[in-house]
Amino acid sequence: MTNIVRKVIVVHFMTIIGFCCCFRNDVNPENNANIPAIAKYFSTKGRYEEVNPYLIEDILAVNRSILQPPSAQCREIHMTAIIRHGTRYPTVKNVKKMQKLSDLVKSSASGKESWLREIQTQWTMWYTEDMDGRLVQKGVKDHKHLAVRLSKLFPSLLSEEKLRGGFIKFITSSKHRCVNSTLSFIAGLTELWTITDKEFDHVENNALMRFFDLCTRFVEEVDNNPSALSELDKFKYGPEMRRVEQKIADRLRVPYNTITDDMAEAAFYLCAYEFAIKTVNSPWCQLFDEVDAQVMEYANDLKQYWKRGYGHDINSKASCILFHDVFSRLDRAVSENRSGLQVTEAVTIQVGHAETLLPLLTLLGFSKDSEILTSTNYATQSQRSFRTSHTLPYAANLLLVLYDCGDGDLRLQPLLNEKPVTFPDVAEASMPLYQDVRERYRELLQGCDFETECQLFRNPA
Repeated sequence: MTNIVRKVIVVHFMTIIGFCCCFRNDVNPENNANIPAIAKYFSTKGRYEEVNPYLIEDILAVNRSILQPPSAQCREIHMTAIIRHGTRYPTVKNVKKMQKLSDLVKSSASGKESWLREIQTQWTMWYTEDMDGRLVQKGVKDHKHLAVRLSKLFPSLLSEEKLRGGFIKFITSSKHRCVNSTLSFIAGLTELWTITDKEFDHVENNALMRFFDLCTRFVEEVDNNPSALSELDKFKYGPEMRRVEQKIADRLRVPYNTITDDMAEAAFYLCAYEFAIKTVNSPWCQLFDEVDAQVMEYANDLKQYWKRGYGHDINSKASCILFHDVFSRLDRAVSENRSGLQVTEAVTIQVGHAETLLPLLTLLGFSKDSEILTSTNYATQSQRSFRTSHTLPYAANLLLVLYDCGDGDLRLQPLLNEKPVTFPDVAEASMPLYQDVRERYRELLQGCDFETECQLFRNPA
């Protein structure tokens, strides 16, 4: 590459980066015809951009002013990031449901609406079973862009010097979508700094990032137990879901009994996947209005609540191993810093699943409502905190950033999806003293033993 070409590339890249300091907060996705009106209800199938709409205009936008440390002398010394994989293809289970719905619409639906004709004559079922949850190109970009943004939010931690020096660690689930997300995150950094002379390793650790597979009590009492999701099952047969299914049948002009809850879910996911993967406002989206989408969102939230969230105690306790790992890293950074040593692990990037992140968020007490989510209180839960559309899009992330503010004043700031959040029941919650955070979670730090919690106890017959 000639020096002239290299300079042109660098100038062009820096121009792109330069735009990031002046992003707008008033972006309104609802005015964009390419964005489905129901996109903000896609739950765990939603784009990261719907959680942070300013990224729609500038995907590399950051705003360091949101960090607001208590004094100018505060400096970040460590960050642990728990990150969900990027945008992926549907799994085999959902591909089969989509195929069944597509066959029904193409063979039996009637009507002259343009969107319906488009499905029947132009849209082809392009999802195949071998895709099975693999990372898509958009997912690669999700993590590359996140890496660049975090390096700008925390330039002294996520720096070229720290990366080259081995002070940044990468841990991932063994699933291909997580490994490829990790590699994409690393590529985001190496491309940012034009590093071509060195490669960087990652470690696969399912004990940390797929703890739910290894927790016997969770597997038996929740994952493999149909009754654990009884509230979801009741909601699927309740009046709200029934009305959504009837409205879909009316729009397709097919008998009511042909549209099941699986069919409704498949249609909703088709809209979500087409948008997340291709940025297309698919004709499938026309099967839902905003009221329908809110019902579909609640159904998925019920599933996540009872399978990974507050519904059963073991859901969060299964993450004890990850919880202790996070705090052991923080404790080590604190100890090294107080001893006047360089923190050996400036940044830990841990890539897993929605099923990794949600139990940990639950254990920490985030997004907890005063009422539990049930099949019968949909109407009163419209303002609920537990909303996976807001917390668990693709590339969702929990950042725990440790600051040294001088004179032994160590503080911890949590950020969820790059926005500061507050630890429940902690004084000075925006950036509390680290010792106050440890006190808040003292019982969990002293207990919450993975082996004990995950042992399967059976009552005698």
